[in-house]
Amino acid sequence: MTLFLPNQVFLKLIKKIYLLPILFLIFLLLIGLFFIHENPLQQLDPGTGKNITDIHVHVAGLGYGNSGCFIGQEMRDNIRFPFYLKALGVTEELVRTEGDKIIFKNLSQDIAKSQTVKQAVILAMDGYVLDSGEFDKANTHIYVPNDYVKKETDKYPNLLYGASINPNRIDAIQRLEQAKNNGALLIKWIPSIMNIDPANKKHVPFYQAMARLNIPLLTHTGMEKSFASARDELADPIRLKLPLSLGVTVIAAHIATTGKSDGEDNFERILKMFDSHPNLYADISSLTQANKLNFLNRALADSRLKDRLVYGTDWPLQFFPIISAWYHINHISFSNAWEASGIQNQWDRDVAIKVALGVNKEIFLKNDQILLSQ
Repeated sequence: MTLFLPNQVFLKLIKKIYLLPILFLIFLLLIGLFFIHENPLQQLDPGTGKNITDIHVHVAGLGYGNSGCFIGQEMRDNIRFPFYLKALGVTEELVRTEGDKIIFKNLSQDIAKSQTVKQAVILAMDGYVLDSGEFDKANTHIYVPNDYVKKETDKYPNLLYGASINPNRIDAIQRLEQAKNNGALLIKWIPSIMNIDPANKKHVPFYQAMARLNIPLLTHTGMEKSFASARDELADPIRLKLPLSLGVTVIAAHIATTGKSDGEDNFERILKMFDSHPNLYADISSLTQANKLNFLNRALADSRLKDRLVYGTDWPLQFFPIISAWYHINHISFSNAWEASGIQNQWDRDVAIKVALGVNKEIFLKNDQILLSQ
């Protein structure tokens, strides 16, 4: 026994020596988490205040209350459907009782409680329209009529009207003029689920009307992962060169941060377009999602995107596990992640994460410059 005692003492001493720095690091971490909290919202430029406009907010409906909305059977049968209802803050029983309009009421109340976001553009969603101009309900994933969004947003001063018009419709230009006259601030597309080829020259008259009316196009770019099926080739950002060449202000949703076209990352494809198209912008909606890590930092560091980024959330996709401040711990501090994670309001939490990642006042306030210039 006595022969091994010195060795045992030595081993215990070594363990203590190695354990001390580990315990010290844990102590520092606890200090950082519990005592040195830094709320990212406190880093926001004082001039920003509650002045942010969210350009990218979706709604949906099941047709209750004569909304005219519907969700296609393929989408209703999809595993995503119950999660989307939860994200919208409703149940099927609630919308059956209150009508689809309850989503607008809840949205308005939540935005009113935000410390940072003053208003949001609520997006209608046109359906799948065949090349012949016929509306194809069977292939439509989600439909939210313009008139319905206009009616409901008129009830709330912090909700703004964003229209959606499929240019394949025979009366597309007439619908566009009506939307503009009704106060629509932009036109929203998801080409890959709407059968829209932005590069199709038959849309030239529609684009010319958009440029004449000075109404921007907010369009999804990159692979579409939110729906049961999609034709991703239609969301290749290169296809937007046609409307851009005709003077349409185009806002590329998500900066094409998913998928490839012709073997090239869509993100790299769209970056090449900013120098030659001064009317091209991009929104930073969804760039904090788990499948798009590091893209926001890359965008903020790219000189080609200077003065071209605008703020959006892609609500209702603003919940864990899709989004978490902790996914960005390689770019933000522990204290920022801790504080942002504890923010209950979805808009303030989104702003906090993006502030921590480096989004500045100019980006947060750019939407008003674009939308109010019409």
